[in-house]
Parts: sequence; C-alpha cells; structure tokens
Amino acid sequence: MASFAGLAVCGQALVVRGGSRFLATCTASSDDDSFFTYDCSSAEKKSQENKGEHRQPVDEGSDTILASTFSTSGRYFALTDDSKRLILFRTKPWQCLSVRTVVRRCTALTFTASEEKVLVADKSGDVHSFPVLEPHGCGRLELGHLSMLLDVAVSPDDRFVLTADRDEKIRVSWAVAPHSIASFCLGHTEFVSRILVVPDHPQLLLSASGDCTLRLWEYRHGRELHCCHLTSLQEPAESWGDKRFAVSRIAYWARESCVALLCDSIPVVYIFRLDVPRQQLVYRQRLSFPQRVWDIAFEESRGLWVLRQCREAPLVLCRPVDGRWQPVPEDAVAEKLCARVRRAGAMLEGSAADSDGFSGLYKATFDNVAAYLEKKEERLQQQLHKKRRHNPAPGPGGETRRVTSGDAAAQS
Repeated sequence: MASFAGLAVCGQALVVRGGSRFLATCTASSDDDSFFTYDCSSAEKKSQENKGEHRQPVDEGSDTILASTFSTSGRYFALTDDSKRLILFRTKPWQCLSVRTVVRRCTALTFTASEEKVLVADKSGDVHSFPVLEPHGCGRLELGHLSMLLDVAVSPDDRFVLTADRDEKIRVSWAVAPHSIASFCLGHTEFVSRILVVPDHPQLLLSASGDCTLRLWEYRHGRELHCCHLTSLQEPAESWGDKRFAVSRIAYWARESCVALLCDSIPVVYIFRLDVPRQQLVYRQRLSFPQRVWDIAFEESRGLWVLRQCREAPLVLCRPVDGRWQPVPEDAVAEKLCARVRRAGAMLEGSAADSDGFSGLYKATFDNVAAYLEKKEERLQQQLHKKRRHNPAPGPGGETRRVTSGDAAAQS
C-alpha cells in the first residue's frame, strides 16, 4: 500500500505522522510552541486470548499508522493502525477519547459531514461506521464490496457514501440505505487509488487510478466529464518515464479551485485548475523536488504543505507567486515545524523507505497464447517422431521394412 509517512491539515492544525507516532501542532504563529505527540505503541492492546484459525494467535501488527484524517470542522481526529485499532481524538485541546478494535486492517477512513460517525474501509471490502459522540460505541457494518477498498468519501450533505476499490469501480451508495446503489462511476482500467468530492462543488468527484489518469465525474449519475492522462505530462528525459505509477493523494484548494496531485514514488506534484463552467481540469504546472515526496495537503490560509524525505527540511510550504507555484524561502512557520519534527526523533526515519506503494495492486498479465503455441509445437514434433519410427524411409532397393524387436536385438 501507500507510504506510511503522512500529512493532514485542517484550519491551522497540522499533523505529521510516521511509523507508529504522530505530531500535531498549530501553524498560526512561529511563536506558538504548543504541540501534541502520540505513540500508538502505548495504546491499549486487544486481548491476547483472541485466536485465529486452528487456534493460532492473531497477528498483533506493528502499530504503524495506516490512515488518518480530521473531521470537517477539525474538532476531531482519527487514525487506524496496523494493530487493527481505530483511535479517536478530540483536538481542542488534544485528548485521546477512545481506542476501538476493528475487524481487519483498514485502508482509508473519513468522518461524515455531521461529525456523528467515522467511516472505516478495510482490505476485505467492507465499510464500518463508528459513533463519534459515543467514543466507545461498537462499529456497524454499512456496506461491502467483493474487492479490497482503497478509499472512502462522503458527500458534503451526507446523502451519499462513495467507495473506490481494486476492481476499477467507484460505487455511489445512499447513506441512509447503503445497500441501495445510486450509481457507478466506471471508466478506470486499473484500481482506483484515490477519490475526492469537491467541497465547494458537491456534485463533482475527482478520482485517480493505477491507469495513470485523473478523472472528473458528475457522480450522482455516474457521468464522466473529463479525463487527464498523466503520462502525457511527463518529460522524455525523466528516469521514471517508463514506470507504472498511481496517485497517492488528491488535494484541493477552494481559494483558486486548485487541484494538487501526488503520484506514488515520484518526486513531482502536478498542479491543475478545476474549470467548473467547462467541466474540465486544466493543467497548470509541476513542482519538482530532489527528494521523494511522501504527502501533500492544502492549508486554506497559507498554501500547499509538502512532506518530503529530507532530514534537514521535511516540510516545505509552497504558494502561488505571479501565477506560478513555488516553495516559500525562509518561512518562519515552516522552519519551526521542521525543527519540531527533527526534535521528535526518528519518527520519519525509515517509515517509507521500503514501501512498495501500490505496485502489488496492478492486474497480473499472462501470455497464454505463447505457452499454448510452444506446447502445440512440442506435440507436433512428438507425433512426427512416432510416424517416422512406425513408417521408416525406403532402403537402397526401394523396399521398406518395419524394424522388429528381434531385428533390433540381432543388430545389437
């Protein structure tokens, strides 16, 4: 799956996560030294009495954070980890409210717009909802796919639940009755890695896939409005030009209808403008970095935060200057945040160095025709060999004689 280092921003609250730990702070001022840290390895564990098949102990996991998100208002923050736990926090002030067990390892989560539930999608294709106002309440199965889920979203009016799976589908379900499907958004030819309902245009959906496309949908009727092929934006000399890659993050900035796109394992952020009247995405530019980029997130009042694999400056703030996005030099808040991440120790060290990203999700291809032709030729050669043995070629006098076992013994 995707990188284990991540970034989340809501209002002026910013969270950087890596491994089993995260650091939360405020971007309001460089003079504000308040921050909150949490380590999932210190959270309560589920009972060791739980057994799997054949009464073997259940794998407890490594406590690595797999996914995290803020609620719409930023009042709550939730994460899931590799030890099959959902951990809920209140952010004002920061406090852990509950640690709940989930059935399987999760791939994505989101809050409903009303902030009454948190929806959790898992590898088995199910979505469970957990109450927020009852922090210790049990989960409830809402819907299921026959394939691994990679992302989940809700519409701003809480009417629809949108799910993206490994089998190229985006399903739009009615929230009040998730078994009732409103539409499918079909068109991707590989797994759908990310989806995002555009906040200020709630009828529109952005989706990205392992087929290297970014698509715009009117999702309530499953209608595709625009498709952008990311491979057409690459430079010929780029070392990753022949690699398959998937989008690991879609970020949206309502101030300028700006869409930022991060591709897995590629140190480039693509910038688009959402042209709503024309119902299309307009490519603007690309931001290139010398290091691997782990995650991106917009802060409405400041710009685009970029989390990268750089010990000295893991966080970079980018803003538009004269219509072109570029890193902000010597930003005091960014320097403060980088110093805090460094003081947090080895939170980001090695957290994504060995990650395979989405590479294991691509469809496997087999050349059955070549194998069939090879076996067919082998059978033809065997049949020809048998015919020659039973019908030998004529001798010097024009006679043909079948070689018997006795003749063969006499000759030997």
